[in-house]
Amino acid sequence: MEKADKRRVLIGEILLKQGKINSKQLDEVLQEQRATGKPLGDILVQSKIVSEEEVVLLLSEQLKIPYVDLNSYSIDAGVLSFMPEAAARKFEAMPLFKIGDTITVAMVDPLDISIADQITQVIKCTVEPVFATPSSIKAAIDKYYGVTGIKSFDYAAQQIATAELLPQAVQSEKEKKAQIYQMAQAAQETPVVKLVNSFIEDAVVNGVSDIHLEPADNVLFARYRIDGVLYDVTAPPKKFQDAIISRVKIMANMDIAEKRLPQEGRIQMRVKNKDIDLRVSTFPTIYGENLVIRILDRSNILLGLKDLGLDSDTLTRFESLIRRPYGIILVTGPTGSGKTTTLYSALNTINSTDKNIITLEDPVEYKIERIRQSQIDVKTGLTFSRGLRSILRQDPDVIMVGEIRDLETAEIAIHAALTGHLVFSTLHTNDAAGAVGRLIDMNIESFLISSSLAGIVAQRLVRCICNDCKESYRPQERIVKELGLERESLLYRGKGCSKCRNTGYKGRTGIFELLLLDNSVKELIIAKASSDKIRKAAFSAKSATLYEQGIVKVKAGVTTIEEVMRLTIEE
Repeated sequence: MEKADKRRVLIGEILLKQGKINSKQLDEVLQEQRATGKPLGDILVQSKIVSEEEVVLLLSEQLKIPYVDLNSYSIDAGVLSFMPEAAARKFEAMPLFKIGDTITVAMVDPLDISIADQITQVIKCTVEPVFATPSSIKAAIDKYYGVTGIKSFDYAAQQIATAELLPQAVQSEKEKKAQIYQMAQAAQETPVVKLVNSFIEDAVVNGVSDIHLEPADNVLFARYRIDGVLYDVTAPPKKFQDAIISRVKIMANMDIAEKRLPQEGRIQMRVKNKDIDLRVSTFPTIYGENLVIRILDRSNILLGLKDLGLDSDTLTRFESLIRRPYGIILVTGPTGSGKTTTLYSALNTINSTDKNIITLEDPVEYKIERIRQSQIDVKTGLTFSRGLRSILRQDPDVIMVGEIRDLETAEIAIHAALTGHLVFSTLHTNDAAGAVGRLIDMNIESFLISSSLAGIVAQRLVRCICNDCKESYRPQERIVKELGLERESLLYRGKGCSKCRNTGYKGRTGIFELLLLDNSVKELIIAKASSDKIRKAAFSAKSATLYEQGIVKVKAGVTTIEEVMRLTIEE
């Protein structure tokens, strides 16, 4: 411990010489160290005087002990068996690789001989310690051991690769029933169960919205969709494809014997103390069934209107719009643009004891107290149109219909709006003005659209710049002119780091355009004017388009010009 004490004093002296701290700061942290007994480096990091990585890199350089950045390091999964998870957490250490009888171990304090000796007794090998930051060691333990004892997706895939679960190919028709039974049995085998559970858990932890398992000729690919973009991840061997898909089908109450037709199912799970809904879809391809799992994290769905990303002016006008007594309010945008979240936020805002709110959804994604929520079921005949007709007999004040998909549903929704109900719904259109044309294409009379439609919201989700690697830069002169910036203005971007998977982006926020129907817009609708004319009339002065809203967030350093251009079209 004497050696460790010298090291703590050394940290302060070196940082002082390098100008990273001043004498006053050093005196203060040394005083706190004497009072608390905490390592000096920990106090410096907790006080945000220096970063965790700066301290470790400094120690590594001065003490000639290697430093390993675990955030970008691929750990040999086979070495995990030498150190149990409990020991890794207790000693704050992570085994990295084994050469001969020596295992290299990442430690918070490689100079702590007592800890190193205890690790040696556990792993029964010589320990070669290296530096790593405490946070990266904890993250690696969570990733490779799993925070609930389940192995990570990568590790589980390697584990299952050694098992022999699947039956041989069917040789005759008579063996089909036996094959189905064997598939069901294989799907229940522990390695398969662990693998399926692990990639679902891994996806939830990493904020994944969709899991893709994609069969090819001699290989199985896996991808995660994070913040709207797909990324490759480690996939299990091709030979376990059927067992994995069968396992998911069993969990989703789907027919494991049916491989020639698309199927849909649903799974409800509790992961990391969160209630998670999974929408499962299979689709037959020439190489087997393609599997996509949509993850619906209920804890992420219900947001306040202020949390959606609306600017103050649009927020004020939208809050006024949703408190109208009647009319149709449409939310438009492509799949995955956050329409459902916006609808839930609006309903939760106006929810009160004096309003009877009823929804018809596909599926119900979040349960809101005192709102009657129902789910369509095509098999039993409960479609949007039939359900909406029945809802009108339930004395509603506010109705939410998940989507207007056909003429009949649109006509009933308009009838409801014209008879004193406030109706919320969604449409798949590129912008707010395009929703009018979509309704006309459904053969809705233009005067009915003009009379019933109260407002339209179009939205997109843009990726936010990662705060951990955010940097400023001077944009090109063309961009300066295009955005109307001052000549010396700075924009922001992410360099890419381990926290954002080297993308420069982390998390998403919304950009919105709000079209309110004033008299001039209503006249254009009745005249069946084009979407371009309606857009120009609506957004000429009062409102900002999706592109313009995106540029505001670019100037504020929230997102990048490239991200806005990717998701919007400048008119």
